[in-house]
Amino acid sequence: METLELTTPEATIFLQRLGSGPPLLLLHGFPQTHLMWRDVAPLLAKHFTVICADLRGYGRSSCPSSDVDHVPYSKRAMAKDMVLIMAQLGFQKFSVAGHDRGGRVAYRLALDHPEQVERLAVLDIIPTAEVWDRADKRFATAFWPWSLLAQPAPFPEMLIAGAPQAIIDNALNDWGTPGTVFPASVRKAYIEPLRNNAHIHAICEDYRASVTIDYEHDMYDLKESHRIKCPVLVLWSADSALDNWYKADGGPLGIWQKWAYNVQGWPVSGGHFFPEEIPEETAIALTQFFL
Repeated sequence: METLELTTPEATIFLQRLGSGPPLLLLHGFPQTHLMWRDVAPLLAKHFTVICADLRGYGRSSCPSSDVDHVPYSKRAMAKDMVLIMAQLGFQKFSVAGHDRGGRVAYRLALDHPEQVERLAVLDIIPTAEVWDRADKRFATAFWPWSLLAQPAPFPEMLIAGAPQAIIDNALNDWGTPGTVFPASVRKAYIEPLRNNAHIHAICEDYRASVTIDYEHDMYDLKESHRIKCPVLVLWSADSALDNWYKADGGPLGIWQKWAYNVQGWPVSGGHFFPEEIPEETAIALTQFFL
């Protein structure tokens, strides 16, 4: 495994590379880092050159200054980081899989850079605009980061700084399958960035962008009938809200079919963090799709 830090005009991106074969970029969610792929990546590396990157503001990547419109933490800006680092690695075209926040960067990548993205997998998400347009009491109480972390600074930053371990423990314990054991070293790695004020602010800016500029970008694509051109795999937790809340819309597949021409997918066992809970099953599904 090779560890690298690559610089773009706006950020320094930390990544790990392993394996050989067609390039496959893996993007993490909140409150994780590239470490979430620790058990999946070695299995995928049997067939692919796997790149596990920390999104800007997360993990060991840098935290660019933001602005009043949250543009530096838009998924468009984060997606551009990934295009630039993959090009530095020699990959003009590649496939991408993203979980949670990383899934939002991944589908924005496919929309904004269709010539670069050959295949896309999104794990346990629906598009941001679709989330907000369906938000209700269940959503507000189940997925508190969307509303809490999007509040104006410095209120959410102060809350996170005051109890970083509580943030991680709540997310891992409540969104995952009950009884799942996350190693102490993994919990520590996820907590560490939340002890850093720059990372805390960056993560909040990510969520502020989702309710503002990311939503605007999504709505523009819907209005203009822009759709993802490459094949799309949608995987979601059979135990999560996605499998229950959106049945009237045809479930996650029905929603994603508005956004892409070629969509397949199914629910998998496990909770929201299923890549960490069932890495073998996750790796098999991704391998079959990306090969």
